[in-house]
Amino acid sequence: MKSEAVKIKRGVRARVMVIFFGVCLNATLYFLTMHYGLPIYLDTIGTMCAAWLGGIFPGVMAAFFTNLICESYRGGMVYYSFINVLIALYIVHFHNRHAHAEVSEMAGFAVSMGFLSGTLGFLTEWVLYGYSPDISISVIADYIERTLKISPVISLFVVHILLDIFDKGISVSVAFFIISHISEDIKLNIKEGVWRQRPLSTEELRDLRDWSGDVKVSSRRRMSVMLMGLCCLLLFITGFVGIGLYYNNEKGARTENARKAVQFAAEIIDADRVEDYLKKGRAAQGYNETEKLLKKICDSAYGVKKLRVMKISKDGAYFIFDLDKNDDYIQYEPGVHAPIRDEFEAYSDDFIMGNEIAPIESKDNSGRFLNVYYPLKKDDQNTGVYIGAEVSLTTVWLFLREFLYRLGLILAGFFLLLIVVVSWMVDIYVEYPISSLARCVDRFSSAGYDQVTLDENVRTVRKLGIRTGDEVEKLYHAICQLTLNQAEQMRNVRKLSESTARMQDGIIITMADMVENRDSDTGAHIQKTAAYVKIIVDGLKKKGYYAEKISPKFMADTVRSAPLHDVGKINISDSVLNKPGKLTDEEYEIMKTHTTAGKRIMETAISSVHGESYLKEARNMAAYHHERWDGKGYPEGLHGDVIPLSARIMAVADVFDALTSPRVYKPAFPMEKAVEMLKEGAGSQFDPKCVEVFLDSLPEVREVLDKYNRDM
Repeated sequence: MKSEAVKIKRGVRARVMVIFFGVCLNATLYFLTMHYGLPIYLDTIGTMCAAWLGGIFPGVMAAFFTNLICESYRGGMVYYSFINVLIALYIVHFHNRHAHAEVSEMAGFAVSMGFLSGTLGFLTEWVLYGYSPDISISVIADYIERTLKISPVISLFVVHILLDIFDKGISVSVAFFIISHISEDIKLNIKEGVWRQRPLSTEELRDLRDWSGDVKVSSRRRMSVMLMGLCCLLLFITGFVGIGLYYNNEKGARTENARKAVQFAAEIIDADRVEDYLKKGRAAQGYNETEKLLKKICDSAYGVKKLRVMKISKDGAYFIFDLDKNDDYIQYEPGVHAPIRDEFEAYSDDFIMGNEIAPIESKDNSGRFLNVYYPLKKDDQNTGVYIGAEVSLTTVWLFLREFLYRLGLILAGFFLLLIVVVSWMVDIYVEYPISSLARCVDRFSSAGYDQVTLDENVRTVRKLGIRTGDEVEKLYHAICQLTLNQAEQMRNVRKLSESTARMQDGIIITMADMVENRDSDTGAHIQKTAAYVKIIVDGLKKKGYYAEKISPKFMADTVRSAPLHDVGKINISDSVLNKPGKLTDEEYEIMKTHTTAGKRIMETAISSVHGESYLKEARNMAAYHHERWDGKGYPEGLHGDVIPLSARIMAVADVFDALTSPRVYKPAFPMEKAVEMLKEGAGSQFDPKCVEVFLDSLPEVREVLDKYNRDM
């Protein structure tokens, strides 16, 4: 376990070095290209190396932190971080599908990656700036625009695509060259450093995916969806609150600036000359000088777009001064009359009386505005003149929209990084360890009673080597101990079961020997018939006959119960059982009762012990091994498949042994003669399939016959 911990630490250090190398390489190449004014950046070579060697986490980290560092050299690079993160994800996706890519595949990869980054880069620049901030790119785009006579947008898009494809082509070549010169040991150390357990092979990962295919929602997907939802919710809440705060603060600041501007303007306007300004206009003495001062106030007041001085009367407003910060609209000349607009109609009485007016919002085709008015008074008396400052609220929203664009681009890169990192951590610390554990436990639970499979599964669980350092690792150690204890308990149960089975077998043999010892004519009968029964059962299994019936348990029960097939002879008197001559009809009827007696003995045993499933076949063989396939046997005259299979098997074994063994009333038949008699009885006396598999195994039958004939 200590060596595994050392291996994990070594792998972590290797992956950190990969990220550090990738960021340094990207930043260095970017600084060089900017220093020499090149239209390409080469800032993804380190990302490609990190992603190709270490996977998704080093690749994404190298991409994101590259843009953060480059931001200190050239402002605005952080806006492109999401593009580099997407490129890192694309690199990992390509590597997973083409671990040993050909040259043509690498070329296609470079082109597709260049098209992706070029398109996203163009869209980002167009949204932020409306042009390219890179002078070299702008020069090339202008040249293409003039040469091909296309629109500036299309020319800029084409330049971005072509340059990015060229950039990514060089980057792929350099990255592949660097990776090819790294030793396989270092690559393996970097690759396996991600695991918090024994690294899983491609086949094992595929097996895990197939095994968990029926899972509705994986923990990784659930966590990713939850994280994305929380990120979007956080973005919405912070954006909504931030927009509201910014708008209110900006509106308040501009309103205050406008109020100060009109108050300052009221101080520099000579109220005694207002009537003269209104009548003579620019020809009035001091008009131009006052206008210049008002223009300076308008230009210096943050947020103020227009500054106006008007005389208000019941029939409307008469302009005295009309100033615009940008001079982008037609100004009213002094003395021009304008009716009061609808939004100002509610304040007409206050205007006429010279009262102070609260800021008034208005709108027209050019946008929304906030109007701040301040009365010009002479000796605290109303003059009917108002100084108005117009604040554009539309520019606030335009600025806010641009701010949201920039914030969205920054957060896009950050959220992508966050989602990738969390998904990666869920995979490494939760998904793979728990799935591996669950897969092993599933195998363990489905192993049944097979000790070899149980022991192998215990070794498989222990080989996982999970070292997450949290509750998952504790769960792993608990499951390791649980499976080990279960396997050992099953081993002990099996030993006890085998001991019990041997005891039962001993009892069976003892009972069979008691019967055989009373019969002076059946030497080694139970041993030979048991051996023949096993040959027939194995033959039926091999050929697939009676597959629904012949299970491992049936086979074991039949072979073990075979010695009890004549247990009923214990009730037959010695005078009948050991009579040296042919039995009379009455004696034969008495002899036939050994089948019904054997059935009663076995049923009594079944009702007395918890072994019905074990002794059932012994009962069947004892009761029905003298039944015939054609229904002419005894004791019940059963026929065909109605006769229990174990009894049909025993019938062949019992008759063959009777034919090949000497009796007081006959000599032993040769094996060939006995085989011919079995063939003649197939389909009439015997189950033809049982005879077939028995005859197919004559070499094994001869071995049994020779063995016991030697012993006799």
